[in-house]
Amino acid sequence: MAEERFELENFLPYRLNRAAEFVALRFAAQYKARYQLTRPEWRTLAALGSSRRSMTATEIGAHSAMHKTKVSRAVFSLEQRRWLKREQDGRDRRFEHLALTPAGRQAFRELTELASDYQTELHSVLGAENMEALSQGLGAVERAMNNLSEALP
Repeated sequence: MAEERFELENFLPYRLNRAAEFVALRFAAQYKARYQLTRPEWRTLAALGSSRRSMTATEIGAHSAMHKTKVSRAVFSLEQRRWLKREQDGRDRRFEHLALTPAGRQAFRELTELASDYQTELHSVLGAENMEALSQGLGAVERAMNNLSEALP
């Protein structure tokens, strides 16, 4: 039996990572130039801005797939900008609830306009048919992720 040769360029995790990095870095260059935000700061701002309620740092990390130290640094930086406020949990002082300030909500609104423009640019570059196929493929991956995480003890 002939040994199959491993082709990195066809390995799905490798391809997904390369594509995600390319797409994310192009957008990151835009919000970095305009707002001097890091990727973890953008993700933290986006998580809080997308939520209808305050979140804990742990929830932000889970939502954004970020390590707790990155979330902690991002929270500190956004707080220094006065875009984020902390409120201690009344029942458990180990937890803080994080929410955007009015200035943070305004920054989030401006950044979502930038994100929408970038999404339109991607749609133009990839075309409607490829965007739909990509969306369906990512949906399948996300459903599989949810099914696998629910099956874990």
